[in-house]
Amino acid sequence: MADKKPAGDVDVTKAWQATQDQKGAATRLRIFALLSWAVAIGGEIAGIVLLRQHKFDEGNLGLLIGILVGIAIFAIAGSLLWKAANRKNPASKADAFRFFVQNQLGAIITLIAFLPLVILIFMDKDMDPKNKKIAGGIGAVLAVVAALIGVNFQPPSVEQYTEDMNQCATQIRAGQPTTACSPEVAAQAQDIARDSQAVTDATKTTQNPNGQDVVYWIAPEAGAKKSSTPHVFHLCEAVSPLRGKTVNHGSVTQAYSENAIRITEQIAMEQKQCGFTTSN
Repeated sequence: MADKKPAGDVDVTKAWQATQDQKGAATRLRIFALLSWAVAIGGEIAGIVLLRQHKFDEGNLGLLIGILVGIAIFAIAGSLLWKAANRKNPASKADAFRFFVQNQLGAIITLIAFLPLVILIFMDKDMDPKNKKIAGGIGAVLAVVAALIGVNFQPPSVEQYTEDMNQCATQIRAGQPTTACSPEVAAQAQDIARDSQAVTDATKTTQNPNGQDVVYWIAPEAGAKKSSTPHVFHLCEAVSPLRGKTVNHGSVTQAYSENAIRITEQIAMEQKQCGFTTSN
């Protein structure tokens, strides 16, 4: 008889993962964000070069202000694109450093694109004092505004999406208003809800007309928390694909969390092997 490795009483939900479409969209958005930031930093370099060439000593205030405004526009555009990418494919709070950098990169890049130029404007001894005050003040204000826009005060995370996804799945199954079903988690929540419903329907009997959300799957290799390859989950341990295997059992969400993410295609056969006789 196969060893049975209980999954435990606590329902460990499937961790949210970005789909290929979400990853692709996030990558494209990040590329455009990086290009925008490159233009912003390029504008800063141009401003520094012109400043070193004393182009703003006696005039050209409009040009300097235009450069500062251009830096702000492209810095803000990059930050908004980067935030949109993070909503598609967020970081995990488990890696605190990466989580911070990925979510606050817009503010960091903005400061890099502004501070050196603004500091040099205020330190320039040859520029007309009035122009220095005007340009430096405008640059400082734009830097603050752009940096604040770059800050992500409520950054998305894998953990938050996991919570939302499973709450969404619960709402779908219960027929409740899907308040937790954001576009980022809805599709995967529907997968969980669909598979959970299929399992409960398949396990309904005269004695248990409501069925049960309990499935069985091959345990991860070498005591790992998650299988390296996707597995199928089944209606009971007695089915032929699980004979002689080390088996875990739990809810559909527990199965998903261990990379058992495909429901068996042989439901009718497994109903017979497991002894499920439908109430109908």
